[in-house]
Amino acid sequence: MMLIAVAPMEMNQVVRTFMFLLHFFFSVNALRTLPADPCDPTAQRDPRTLRSDQVTVLINGYSESRIPLLLSLTTAYAGSPLVSSVLVLWGNPATPVQTIDRLAQNLSVSSLGAAPISLVRQPSSSLNARFLSRPFSIGTQAVLICDDDVEVDHRSFGFAFKIWGSNRDRLIGFFVRSHDLDLSRKEWIYTVHPDKYSIMLTKFMILKTEYLFKYSCGGGATMVEARRIVDRMRNCEDILMNFVVAEETNAGPILVRAEKARDYGDPRNDGRDKRRGSMDEEVKEVGLSSRRGAHRKRRGECIREFHKVMGRVPLRYGYGKVVNSVGEQGLCEKGGQLVFCDQ
Repeated sequence: MMLIAVAPMEMNQVVRTFMFLLHFFFSVNALRTLPADPCDPTAQRDPRTLRSDQVTVLINGYSESRIPLLLSLTTAYAGSPLVSSVLVLWGNPATPVQTIDRLAQNLSVSSLGAAPISLVRQPSSSLNARFLSRPFSIGTQAVLICDDDVEVDHRSFGFAFKIWGSNRDRLIGFFVRSHDLDLSRKEWIYTVHPDKYSIMLTKFMILKTEYLFKYSCGGGATMVEARRIVDRMRNCEDILMNFVVAEETNAGPILVRAEKARDYGDPRNDGRDKRRGSMDEEVKEVGLSSRRGAHRKRRGECIREFHKVMGRVPLRYGYGKVVNSVGEQGLCEKGGQLVFCDQ
C-alpha cells in the first residue's frame, strides 16, 4: 500500500475547500422560498398524516436591530423536544442580501444538533404573509405563531402546547386583548378588560395548521377584501385570524398563564437589561404597539372594517386563565424576604 504525502499548504487548501462546501450546504438549506402557489389544494397535506406530538414554530422577523434577540429565541425553540422545526419568516424586502445571507448562515449553525431552523424570505412585506399555507415546510398539526421580541420559558411553552392538545380547534396563548362596543359612539373598539378577552395576540399563539389555509386561501371574496384591509392598515392580521377561528368554532381563545414571558417590545418596559445593554430600548422602538394610542385606535378601526366586510363580528369572549398548578399561597421568609412559599 502506498501512502500519499500531502504538503501542509495543500492540506490547508483541502480544509478550506471542505469548510466552504459545508458552509455553502447549510446556507442553501437555511434559506427557503415559498412554492409557486401556497393555496394549491392538491399540494395540501392530509391533517391525519401530520405529527401531533410536536409543533412547528413560525417566528416573524423584520427589523435588523432585533437579529441578536431573534437568534437567541430561535436557538431556544430549536432546542426544545416539542419543536419539529423553526421557520424564521423575514418580511422586510429592504434588508440587504448580505444581511439575509449572514442571518441564514448563523441560523444554520444554531440549528446543528437540534430542530432545523430555516430562513424564509417572504414574498412581500404584507402582514398576511405570516399566515400563508406552507404544506411543504410544516409537518405538524399545530403551529406556534410568535414575534421576534417575546421570550417564553420552556415550561410555559410546554404547558401551552399541552392545553392546545386538549383544545385543538381553539387559539391558545399568553397575550390577549378584547373587542367591545362603545355605546356612546355606537361603534366597535379595541380595548383591554380585566376579566374577559376575545382576541389572542400573535406575540405567542398556538393554533391548528389548517387555519393557515383557511386564512390565506379560504373565505372567497370576503376574505380577499378582509386581507386587503390588513394590507391597507398595515396591522390587524392577528385580529382577522381571531375572526376566522371564532367563525369556525363559535368560541373564544384560551388564555394560559406563563411563568416567565418577557415582551421586549412592550413600551411599558422600564430600564434596561444590563446583560443586553441597549438592545431593550432598540427593540421597543421598532414595534407597532410602541405607539399605544394610535395603535389601539387603528385596531378598533380594523374591527369595524372587518364587520362591514363580513357582516358580523364572530368574536367570542373567554374568561379566566388556565394555570399549571395551584399551590398554597402562604408567605414564607426566604433570603430575608417574604415571598410566596411556592416560589
